[in-house]
Amino acid sequence: MNDQPIGIFDSGIGGLTVAHAVNKLLPQESIIYFGDTAHLPYGDKSTAAIQSYTIKIADVLLKNNCKVIQIACNSASAAAYQLVKEYVGSRAKVLNVIDPAVHYVAKKYEGKTIGLIGTKKTVSSNVYRKRLDKTNAEIELKALATPLLVPMIEEGFFNSNISHSIIENYLKDPALQGIEALILGCTHFPLIKKEIEAFYNKKVEVIDSSMIVAEHLKEYLRKHELISSGKDVKHTFYVSDYTRSFAESTRIFFKEEVQLEHYPLWE
Repeated sequence: MNDQPIGIFDSGIGGLTVAHAVNKLLPQESIIYFGDTAHLPYGDKSTAAIQSYTIKIADVLLKNNCKVIQIACNSASAAAYQLVKEYVGSRAKVLNVIDPAVHYVAKKYEGKTIGLIGTKKTVSSNVYRKRLDKTNAEIELKALATPLLVPMIEEGFFNSNISHSIIENYLKDPALQGIEALILGCTHFPLIKKEIEAFYNKKVEVIDSSMIVAEHLKEYLRKHELISSGKDVKHTFYVSDYTRSFAESTRIFFKEEVQLEHYPLWE
């Protein structure tokens, strides 16, 4: 079982930031990535729709004998983690992207005021607030939905005048004032981390959860004795809807050339 692949999925290419971090930290592991590009972004979809998509993706990853399914999407983690976990049962381990970030923040920022930006689904679910409250770290969380950021990034508008303007308008919102750190509550957002850091001029820590999630996954594999031997390492990347522009964008997310395979969910 140890040499079985790790399954990672997201609504689009944002989860490739997690896949890249996992590949960097665990180069001996094979990865199967699924980007549900036919239905992105998940952030403005209903809970029922997200749950339906994620169960179908879980099936794909199970058919590929994945030992762990890492949900690399905050919206899916908020809306469908428990359902996917119950559906998968003992066939594979299921992890989300929210718990590792919550643990990191609770440990480092006890009694402080922290900000969060994410999709409408992530923010409206209050999942970060609920899980932070359970840590008893007495953290005040200030959350803001930033729905324009995901489509902006998916379309390649970052490190540009357009992205600078949109990011600045969001971060100036009164809802985010007085924070000491900012959680990037979407796996797309590491691509605009430098722009966000530039806005705060090093006065606010910008928390990129992709590496935190990868470190949590590594520890999880070690704890459960699931680390691969490193034989026959292979990465496979599926998308539910294929476009040339998307294929080109994956190089930016994964930091290397990625061969995408079209895998429609409803055929």
